[in-house]
Amino acid sequence: MQFNITIQRDPEDPRSGPITVGWLRATDKGGVLFEPPERVSFRDTNRASAKSAARCPAVIALEARYFMIKCPFDLHIGFDRDEQGRARLINRAGAAGAVRSGRMSDVLVLVSEAEWRYPDRPTIQMKLPYIFIADEPVYMTQLDSFAHYRRRPLPGTIFGGRFPINIWPRQLMWAFEWHETDKDLILKRGEPLFYVQLEGDGPERPLQLVEAERTPELQSYIDHVSGVVNFANQTFSLFRAAEAARPARLLVAKQRR
Repeated sequence: MQFNITIQRDPEDPRSGPITVGWLRATDKGGVLFEPPERVSFRDTNRASAKSAARCPAVIALEARYFMIKCPFDLHIGFDRDEQGRARLINRAGAAGAVRSGRMSDVLVLVSEAEWRYPDRPTIQMKLPYIFIADEPVYMTQLDSFAHYRRRPLPGTIFGGRFPINIWPRQLMWAFEWHETDKDLILKRGEPLFYVQLEGDGPERPLQLVEAERTPELQSYIDHVSGVVNFANQTFSLFRAAEAARPARLLVAKQRR
């Protein structure tokens, strides 16, 4: 049985049309490595049967709200401890790897052991330049790429998270909790790294993702809210202050030349 939920809105209400979300890279440096987010969709699946899962409205509606971020690097990483017992990452690929060992810290960070959730599960973070923004209430949830099959499962789990991108346009990271440290972490460029789910105030409204212009107003607001996690706990308590300082419009779609 299928249920359709429809909310009647005034045609002049900006929320009567599609939900528009913008994305941009925090920096243009190395931008070619970081591909645009892609909608999670399996277009090459069997659609011959009306009963096919590929034609199921529930499946289509779910896929329409998930976008995939691809892994920008080929990485083969191990974990161990030095003679003093300090945790460290090892570049198993060595000189043959895509990322030089001397630049590995620019890509992956081993979180301080005092901040691990469990003493036997190291946490690492990959720095990414992606920022998402909206001009109406939109929550983004970052989660594992659950619809893609991995021949070699990851030896742990990723950290999820959920926050309002309309008032908190923060730079994303990929955070990984390493459960089986005797197994290496192997990531391939171009494979799904994680998904983001986007949800607005109306389940019936379509969602469109556009590349956003890094306007002076947007950059100023990003600077206003960025980096506070290093100086304050419970940053969600700052949402009200951030919203009060927010310009009415931040999202300007990038014009292709």
